[in-house]
Amino acid sequence: MITDNAVLDVLRGVKEPDLDRDIVSLKLVKDLRINGGAVGFTIELPTHGSPVKDRLRDQARDAVARVPGVTSVEVTMSAQVRQNLGPDWNKPAVPGIRNIIAVGAGKGGVGKTTVSVNLAIALSQSGARVAMIDGDVYGPNVPIMLGIRTQLTTDGQKIVPAEQYGIQLVSMAFLTQDDSPVIWRGPMLHGVIQQFFREVAWKDIDYLIVDMPPGTGDIALSLSQSVPVAGAVVVTTPQTVSLADTRRAIKMYEKLNVPPLGLIENMSHFVCPTCRTESDIFGKGGGQTLASDMHVRFLGRIPLYEPIRIGGDTGVPIVVGEPKSPAAEAFRAAATQLATELAHASFKQKKPIPLMPSR
Repeated sequence: MITDNAVLDVLRGVKEPDLDRDIVSLKLVKDLRINGGAVGFTIELPTHGSPVKDRLRDQARDAVARVPGVTSVEVTMSAQVRQNLGPDWNKPAVPGIRNIIAVGAGKGGVGKTTVSVNLAIALSQSGARVAMIDGDVYGPNVPIMLGIRTQLTTDGQKIVPAEQYGIQLVSMAFLTQDDSPVIWRGPMLHGVIQQFFREVAWKDIDYLIVDMPPGTGDIALSLSQSVPVAGAVVVTTPQTVSLADTRRAIKMYEKLNVPPLGLIENMSHFVCPTCRTESDIFGKGGGQTLASDMHVRFLGRIPLYEPIRIGGDTGVPIVVGEPKSPAAEAFRAAATQLATELAHASFKQKKPIPLMPSR
C-alpha cells in the first residue's frame, strides 16, 4: 500500500535549485492524491513562468515513479505569488497587494519609466496580476507610455484604477490638466502617495510597481514610511556619471530599509540594424561591475533600440509591439529574475518575535 509519507519522503529529494531546499519543506507540494497505484499531486511554484518549472515537474514525477507499487504519476504545475512585506513587518500591508516594488534611478534620463512599464507588462504576460503607481509626481509619464488618456473614477468608496495591457494604474497625470506643473512640497506629496496606496480599489495584485522620481527625495522617504516595500530595482546606464548616482541610490534604499532587489543596465549597447555590429555608446559592463561591488543581483542589459523609444511615445511598449525582439526578450528575462528574487526573499523573511513588557 502506498502511503502519503512514502511519496513525500521521495519528494524531499527534489530541490529548488536556487534556494537549495526541497519542495516539501518549502510547502510547494499540494493536493496529494493516492488511488491504488495512481499518484497525483500539485507543485505550486511561487512565481509565474518559473525557469525551473519543467525541471521540477520531471524530477518529481521520476522520483515518485520509483516508489514500489506506483503505476502512474500525474503532476500538476500551478503558481501562487507569495506575499513579501520586506523587513518592515510593523507596517500594515496594503489590502489586495502582495508585493510592492519601487523602481528608481540615481539620475534622470536613464529610461527608468520605460523599464518600469515594460517590466510590469512582462510580469503580467507571465500570468501575474500587476498594477502600477506613477510615483514620479513631477513628471508622470506612465499614462503616455501605456497609451491611457482618462480621468480617475470612483466606485462610491474608493478610486478605480485605469487599466491597459492588463496593468492597473493610478497617476498624478489623471488628477491634473495636461501640461500643468505639480508644485507640491513634502506633506502634500506624502498625502497623495498615501491616497494612491490606501484609497484605491486594488484587487488581488501580485506585484505593485511604483515608478519613482529620479534621485533621492521626498517620495522615497514617504514610500518607505508608509507601506511595507518588498524591495527596489535601480536602473542605470553604463556611463560613469550614471553609475556614481546609481551607487548613491542603492545606498539610499538600504538606509531606508528597502532591500535592493536588483540593478538593470539600460541603453547597454547599440546594435546596428544593417550590419548588426554592437557599439558600446555609453561604456561597457559598468552596471554588472557595480552590482557585483554592491552585492546586488544584476537583472540584465537592455539594448539601445529605437523601437523602444517609439513604443513609449506611441503607447505601445516594446514587449507588446515587438514581443519577439531581443529587447523584449531582455525585459522578460529581467522580469523573470525579479520575480524569482522576490520569491526567494519571501522564503527567507522571518517575522520578528515581539518584545513582551517586563512585569
